[in-house]
Amino acid sequence: MQINQDELDVAPAPGESKMEQKRMETSEELLEALDKSAAGARSAFEKTTEEHLMTNWRLLARGQVVAEAPRYQMIQDTINHWAHHRGQMTVYLRLLGAKVPAIYGPSADDNQFR
Repeated sequence: MQINQDELDVAPAPGESKMEQKRMETSEELLEALDKSAAGARSAFEKTTEEHLMTNWRLLARGQVVAEAPRYQMIQDTINHWAHHRGQMTVYLRLLGAKVPAIYGPSADDNQFR
């Protein structure tokens, strides 16, 4: 999206959202959506140029600019943001007594790597 579109409004006025939101009910649906999204991202990166990645991209809320920076920087910040939330998830899993999967490499709960 940050390559193919110029902005995203995370809090659009009612009826103005351009984002399709579909609830996934099964693991198969989730995996299919992930595969489709990953293929779209690969395609966007293959078709873009360094010059395009230097152009600005904007994050909006109700039409107001929240953040604006070169696309490459916004993409990097987004990936860092996802990593932060995966880290939070591992803390919540521990607090719930659940096993922590190997997200960044082996975890103390995953014997697969021993």
